Amino acid sequence: MSLRKLAMGVLAAAGLLFTGPALAEPGRAHDFAFTSIEGEPLALSDYAGKAVLVVNTASQCGFTPQYADLQDLWDRYRDRGLVVLGVPSNDFGGQEPGSEAQIKEFCEVHFGIDFPMTEKQQVVGPEAHPLYRWFAAELGREGTPRWNFHKVLIDSDGALVAGWPSRIRPVSQEILAAVERVLPAEQTGFHQQTDIHRQSAAR
Repeated sequence: MSLRKLAMGVLAAAGLLFTGPALAEPGRAHDFAFTSIEGEPLALSDYAGKAVLVVNTASQCGFTPQYADLQDLWDRYRDRGLVVLGVPSNDFGGQEPGSEAQIKEFCEVHFGIDFPMTEKQQVVGPEAHPLYRWFAAELGREGTPRWNFHKVLIDSDGALVAGWPSRIRPVSQEILAAVERVLPAEQTGFHQQTDIHRQSAAR
């Protein structure tokens, strides 16, 4: 046996060598990356310092009208440090059969979507994107999509916060409260000060 193989065996036995699927080192969402729906690199580390709501989407689903809610959420909170990230997937019912160009056009024409989206991905099973396998490993059922428009919230440090099933709308009080709690402190503080100044000026 070579010294290299012996050293690798010792490290693996000691739990110091990561030998699982391609998940980078699990712990932070910022370790993962996608390709955008436009075909450009999209690293979650680009959103460090911002909260991110990740949603697996589909164009032919009963929950597809939630695209409007997602755009509303993006419009409300984008300047306060929230990113909405759509992840198109054909995993459930074959309800996202189109190409990336067709998906992008559908979203823009029907819902005016301008938040970032990834190229089409698998989100369940052994071939799921590594981020979704990490969601499942860390959050269990809460992090595992069972249908389209499952939501997972990540805080500004890249840590997982919570997940919600398809039936919970993005603008529900439950999700809005969670988003408010994880908005970057400096962004939240800025808007609180702005609101105080506006109130003082109105008196």
